[in-house]
Amino acid sequence: MRTRLLAPVLAVAVLAAAPCADLLVPEPADAAPVKTARCRRAASKLEALERRIERARRARPARARRLARLGRSIADRCVALNQVQVLGTHNSYHIQPGPQLFPILVAFSPLFLDVEYTHVPLEEQLETQGIRQIELDVFADPHGGLYARRGALTVIGRDPDTNIPELLAPGFKVLHTQDVDFETTCLTFVDCLRTVKAWSDANRGHLPIMIMVELKDDPIPDPGLDFAIPIPILGPELDALDAEIRSVFPPERLITPDDVRGKAATLDEAVRTRGWPSLRESRGRVLFALDNGGAKSALYREGRPSLEGRVLFTNADPGAPDAAFVKRNDPIGDTDIPDLVATGYIVRTRADGDTREARSGDTAPREAALASGAQYVSTDYPVPNPDFGTGYQVAIPDGAPGRCNPVNAPRGCRSWALETPTD
Repeated sequence: MRTRLLAPVLAVAVLAAAPCADLLVPEPADAAPVKTARCRRAASKLEALERRIERARRARPARARRLARLGRSIADRCVALNQVQVLGTHNSYHIQPGPQLFPILVAFSPLFLDVEYTHVPLEEQLETQGIRQIELDVFADPHGGLYARRGALTVIGRDPDTNIPELLAPGFKVLHTQDVDFETTCLTFVDCLRTVKAWSDANRGHLPIMIMVELKDDPIPDPGLDFAIPIPILGPELDALDAEIRSVFPPERLITPDDVRGKAATLDEAVRTRGWPSLRESRGRVLFALDNGGAKSALYREGRPSLEGRVLFTNADPGAPDAAFVKRNDPIGDTDIPDLVATGYIVRTRADGDTREARSGDTAPREAALASGAQYVSTDYPVPNPDFGTGYQVAIPDGAPGRCNPVNAPRGCRSWALETPTD
């Protein structure tokens, strides 16, 4: 098919789509074979219609509307949230240390070159960059004020005590490294989530947004500047994290492990057999995933082997009872990503890390990440950094904000039909 000829037709079809009766009849949860057969028939109709439009080299308005309705109906009912690939950002809140402090940090250690990137505010990422996965680093601060003092400011002659009200209040704080790399577009976890929810409220047809959460409680060497010592994140703090999420997003706006597991014995069984919710069930909703593995993940699922009652999906080992989300950050070395995707897991990988690819212009990891089928491809560069001069950036090919997954998308999936514009 000559997509160059068809693309304008699809654009017209999407714009011409109007609310209408679905072309596929709703099926009960136990009617998967029937649903699959109907999805195949709908895909055949879509392909036949596309061929007729291509032969005519133009789309009559009626055919354009029919194409839009059919494509959207297939996306709604036949495409699951794990059969889409979208773009994410790494440390989505991050702002590079200020121009006075940054050179001093780099002189102290060249490792600080790794944080030479800045993201626009979350709502801009969602609106203008098509981001559908964000990552937030959180520090526990149950009494408030622990991170209101920024010790490294002392070395540039600034008062380290900020007296910022949001930092003085109790609750999880969002930053990269205490006292030295603390600039952020949203200071508290709840404020970050409220920003996402406000954008979601105004764009209810969006593809599901995944929010990755990294728990941070490691101290850093203190050169005598009175650096904050983080509070260990243990059971009570993990319960508080769930509570903060639920304080912003009501149950109907969340996709939780309980939602996905349903009546299956384990999460792993559910995603490998019944699968993930459809796009019709997922649009306008948010799911959370724990970036940490190891002890933090084990503590979060303690007494809840399939994350019963929890909000976040864990970074799990395939085959474990809690396995649904798997993190594989090396798209070249982690050769199992396509198999994990085909099995039913959701995978997050990274197209770049620590500014290496952006400085060198190396696109091999980016291309491997996109080809792997990982549902969430994370980058620090949805737009190029002009200071590096390489023009490096990451975008989803043929899809804004997402595309049909190159590994597991069903027949009849069309990228232009995945996200529903807000009326």
